[in-house]
Amino acid sequence: MKRAAIAIAIFALLGLRAAAVEPPDGRAELYRAVLASPGGELPFLLELESRDQTHRAWIINGRERIEVPRVSVDSRQITLDIEHFASTITAVPANRTRVLRGEWKKRVGRNKWSTLPFSAEPARGYRFTPLTRKENGPEAFTPISGRWRVRFSKSSEPAVGIFECLANGVVEGTFLTTTGDYRFLAGSYEMGRLRLSCFDGAHAFLFDARIKSDGTLEGDFWSRDTWHETWTATRDDSAELPDGFTLTKYSDRVRLDELEFPDLEGRPRSLNDPEFRGKVRILELFGSWCPNCHDAARFLVDLDRRYRDRGLRILGLAFETTGDRKRDAAQVRRFIKRHDLGYPILIAGIADKKAASKVLPFLDRLRAYPTTVLLRADGSVRAAHTGFTGPASVREHQEHRRRFESMIESALDEAGAGP
Repeated sequence: MKRAAIAIAIFALLGLRAAAVEPPDGRAELYRAVLASPGGELPFLLELESRDQTHRAWIINGRERIEVPRVSVDSRQITLDIEHFASTITAVPANRTRVLRGEWKKRVGRNKWSTLPFSAEPARGYRFTPLTRKENGPEAFTPISGRWRVRFSKSSEPAVGIFECLANGVVEGTFLTTTGDYRFLAGSYEMGRLRLSCFDGAHAFLFDARIKSDGTLEGDFWSRDTWHETWTATRDDSAELPDGFTLTKYSDRVRLDELEFPDLEGRPRSLNDPEFRGKVRILELFGSWCPNCHDAARFLVDLDRRYRDRGLRILGLAFETTGDRKRDAAQVRRFIKRHDLGYPILIAGIADKKAASKVLPFLDRLRAYPTTVLLRADGSVRAAHTGFTGPASVREHQEHRRRFESMIESALDEAGAGP
């Protein structure tokens, strides 16, 4: 009886009266989901839909909607399988209500997991719970929209905050760093308090800051269940990061054609293979576990489509989390399937920057995933870009695309592969 009651409650949550009853076609409902971060509630929006007895779900952060690859419902629980990040949410209805309670779990190493308690209830029109206590003082009315020069306490590198305040105190934005952006953040700005969050299956970010009397921001940043640091920000409409094309140094004294890594079947491959020899090439140093790398993959798919016939070849070098070749290869295959990649990927090693730097002797060191290296047809390095600025930052993203495409065009023209 207990299992049957749970099953009925789950089906009701998804728009089903019972397993044997045909659901209303296209029934969907929006939920406010929360991860219990060490810093407090880390909210995101979750849309659940039932159509022809097929269940679907989307994670929503501001302008971004991410479809969950696999959604399953049985007599015990609902499971959201975000397989491309080795990440799952499992939950059951609480006391026959429409509230879900469970856990988010993500693999972060061979035998290591990151976990946070999860809950969800029908959305009430907000992401963060609205503040109720009035806070007086001029800082409560300081505008938040614009660019901010940011310092995180555990990093010596600069960062830039980009925030846009929409109607009713809703805020969207991101942080730009030298290793990549913090993707799509969403939240609120009320009474001098800025709260932002992001959950995409891999990232679980929570920011909480207050405006001080001098107009600066001061707050905390939590990531998943392990990371916490403080941060400060000063408004600066001209705030910029160092050029990502200048951060990673490279040497042409190392012959790239001598580098060899196994493919997904374990067979050794070289940059001197006939498929790559004498071609303008992009080496993408990435990890399937990295959300910024997924953003970069969409850009690379577009480059592959546009420039393959002119001679461009792309090769991914994956640095994965477990060191188990079979498991890592399976995860890379999910990455390939998700983005419909048409270029090969080799398993280059473990996702440790120091270890990765040792197998990439043509770079001074690997600073970020992804790092994108453009090679001329003769095998020399044309450019290396550290990190990836994704679509959460419209201006910077478009500028990065423009500059990289211009470099590719130049390299292809040098190789005599013009139109």
